[in-house]
Amino acid sequence: MARDMKSHIADLHRRQSEAEGSEKDAARQHVKNRLTARERIDLLLDPGTFTEIDTLVKPRYETYPGGKSSRLGDGVVTGFGLINGRRAVVASQDASVMGGSLGEMHANKIVKAMRMALTYGCPFIAINDSGGARIQEGVDSLGGYARIFDMNCEASGVIPQISLIMGPCAGGAVYSPALTDFVFMTGNSYMFITGPNVVKAVMQEDVSFEELGGGLMHSQESGVCHFLTGDDRECLDRVRTLLSYLPGNNQDDPPYVPPLDDAQRSVAELEKIVPTDPH
Repeated sequence: MARDMKSHIADLHRRQSEAEGSEKDAARQHVKNRLTARERIDLLLDPGTFTEIDTLVKPRYETYPGGKSSRLGDGVVTGFGLINGRRAVVASQDASVMGGSLGEMHANKIVKAMRMALTYGCPFIAINDSGGARIQEGVDSLGGYARIFDMNCEASGVIPQISLIMGPCAGGAVYSPALTDFVFMTGNSYMFITGPNVVKAVMQEDVSFEELGGGLMHSQESGVCHFLTGDDRECLDRVRTLLSYLPGNNQDDPPYVPPLDDAQRSVAELEKIVPTDPH
């Protein structure tokens, strides 16, 4: 009996290791100056506080046309932990699994995490690195997006929803971020409805990734991006800073930090904020 239990435990560890991905998967992200899904969570949350949920979820299909396959976890890491000592729920997409594409089970994990954040009244942070819908799953994939959008609307105004665009995100992968409260982008991330190749084929116009959906464009022209950062590490650090100013939900007060400076001090810079010329 003991030997049989050891075999079960060994099998569990093997499956957990498979869900975490390989060093080759991590190297493919690092060469693009991007972190892995789990590395991003480790930097975002307080050390040692992350608890993962649904680690071993499997997609309904083992293999898709063309020989493509998902793996345990189905391309997204979900769970909860602490940020600056306060609870938060996070979903981090794994671009090494079918390009981070959203399938049925992938979507179910995200919706469950969002529901958990809403139930506990804490912020939900979505780390997006996805090519959009997993077309091999057809309607099941699109239905997954519908459930996510519905949760975005249900959570709106109740808990903070923060989206991090940390790779080339297209199609359905950019609708949900646009519905959330704050959108962060990095210097090598993009968000667009469809890519430059489709624009070229349909409209016969040449446009670069940056012009179509880069961070500069979305922060200076479209206004979709609220915070533009240089890389993943800076982005995650600024998310932690932003959350330090926000309440956990619509019934909480924002965190209070006792001021250390004199409230009666003179601030000469205030004289320059409003111009003397009204034009």
